[in-house]
Amino acid sequence: MTDITILGSGVMGLCIATELVARGLAPRIIDPAGKPGAQACSWRAGGMLAPYCEAESAEPVVVRLGLGAADWWQAHGAEVTRRGTLVLAPSRDRAELDRFARLTQSHRPLDAEAIAALEPELQGRFARGLFFETEAHLNPRAALLALRDRLAEAGITIETEGAPTGLIVDARGLAARDALPDLRGVRGEMLVIRCPEVQISRTVRLLHPRIPLYIVPRGDGIYMIGATMLETGGKYRVTARSAVEMLSAAYTLHPGFAEAEIMELGADARPAFPDNLPRLRRRGNTLFANGLYRHGYLLAPAVARMAADHLLDGQTPEFMDENHP
Repeated sequence: MTDITILGSGVMGLCIATELVARGLAPRIIDPAGKPGAQACSWRAGGMLAPYCEAESAEPVVVRLGLGAADWWQAHGAEVTRRGTLVLAPSRDRAELDRFARLTQSHRPLDAEAIAALEPELQGRFARGLFFETEAHLNPRAALLALRDRLAEAGITIETEGAPTGLIVDARGLAARDALPDLRGVRGEMLVIRCPEVQISRTVRLLHPRIPLYIVPRGDGIYMIGATMLETGGKYRVTARSAVEMLSAAYTLHPGFAEAEIMELGADARPAFPDNLPRLRRRGNTLFANGLYRHGYLLAPAVARMAADHLLDGQTPEFMDENHP
């Protein structure tokens, strides 16, 4: 049996471990934290499985490989909510909505009446929108714990120390910058609020000319508000401006959010390469799997399959990158 050690228990490491177990292997996982958690940026993700929306700013490969993400997560124990994505813009930013529509596909335009039919509490608040009916979302933390629990059922636990053996898969995210100098951090900031008075059932993207903002329902009146694509200068705390913008977005969407209870503010840096696409990079006995950028839960399943194909069958996957010193 092939001896493989995975470094890191974030979304990339756990997805690769899951793919290897599904193919009959028993990889080791080493993470000093001993469990998925705040040490990984995937703990603070939005969990949007929205490939068509990502086409607004991402390469076509992100859409193509992300289309199977919802099925993969559901097949591996995560609870996936398939209620689509609603894209809205305040009246002053209608040009942003038109631009978004031109750059994406598989959506249908909505007028005020259609928006209210999907989300009754938004009645009269927006004149136009777009609906991406086939998209989905999940709770990132619950999804990671579901993978951990399934791996534990297969006898795979997360070790906190020890020397790696056999082939090594480095899935440490930004911690791997010591070996991957072209890796950079793109800051994502998030706010978790509790507001049972507001009932919104699907992901809403609120277009903004400077920062894309999204609101994802977590159930029980809890919502995650996020802002991504902020090039980090080393700050890993939420800035005052971002906090105000996220709260303003929630209020713009529904004034009832003004009474929300703030449960959590968090920020982290997503690992990204210059073209914002992931990489599988082989260096001797080590395979680096990194650079998920803002597409962690959307692309991790596809990258994990590629990593498993390479490790077991020697295939050269689409994201293989061996030309960097």
